[in-house]
Amino acid sequence: MEFQVGRMEKGPRNAITDVPGVRVGHCTVDRDLHKTGVTVILPCEDDIYQQKMVAACHVLNGFGKTAGLMQVGELGTLETPIALTNTLNVGLVHDAMVEYMCQQAEKGGYTITTVNPLVCECNDSSLNDIRHRAVGEKEVFSAIESASADFRQGDVGAGKGMTCHDLKGGIGSSSRIIEIGEERFTLGVLTLCNHGSLSDLTIGGDPIGKRIEQQLNADTPDKGSCIMVVATDLPVTSRQLGRIIRRCSVGLARLGSYIGHGSGEVMVGFSTANRMPEMDCGMCTFRCIHEEQIDKAFRAAAEATEEAVLNAMIHADTVTGYSGKVRRSLKEFL
Repeated sequence: MEFQVGRMEKGPRNAITDVPGVRVGHCTVDRDLHKTGVTVILPCEDDIYQQKMVAACHVLNGFGKTAGLMQVGELGTLETPIALTNTLNVGLVHDAMVEYMCQQAEKGGYTITTVNPLVCECNDSSLNDIRHRAVGEKEVFSAIESASADFRQGDVGAGKGMTCHDLKGGIGSSSRIIEIGEERFTLGVLTLCNHGSLSDLTIGGDPIGKRIEQQLNADTPDKGSCIMVVATDLPVTSRQLGRIIRRCSVGLARLGSYIGHGSGEVMVGFSTANRMPEMDCGMCTFRCIHEEQIDKAFRAAAEATEEAVLNAMIHADTVTGYSGKVRRSLKEFL
């Protein structure tokens, strides 16, 4: 099931992995007590620590426990894969990512004494007994090993226990093609959706959430968080990328999110076009778009985010949590 979101051309997979080299892997923990998991975004197929990527981050509402944002914001580079999980598993996933990077360095014949894994989270405690911290090194390594250009969406990986607009949330993705002169570039978005209030849900201008609310007789405050990861092969500076990823907020707003007090909206972006060597080379030369062309990327980020959130909800199945709480799939009401 697809909705027509925006007017820009989509990539062939309509996913973040339309950006060449990007892969996504999941490990889902689905047991009586646990509805959770981890999702890992691998930005490239070569050594990202030795050839870092231009990156940016933005916190729209900071009710979150993400690790690694400070260095990304300061240096404007990404040097590890990006991991998504639940709130209380950030520490264990961070530890696993450090181990993974140390192993990769050893394979590459060098030693790392500092590394900045980026781990983002949403709180899945309404469906998952989050206290047991069911995601560790084994699950992280499994997600990395399963990473591919074709990946599942919905209630998988980090999205297994998530709630979006009071319905079942999860992992969603979408992409857009950007044309500048004779060149074509791709911008993709992956979202971990755990935000929004049902009565506010709006699809294509239709306030469908109000009708669903009448059927379910339930509505909760806008809280829970949404992580938005933007990947692109568009040549941009970290400053330009920061401007682009902030437009993800437009996609959330078009679906009816008001970015509530208890919701952490975190945006992270990276560009595969310009690589920054770990070794001091004195000078680095790279290209970037002219600022007058950036509106195309703004629209792409907004459109892809809106559709990514929708895809998360549409691909998710109804899930019953450890305490008996049920999160219904949007598919049941369309």
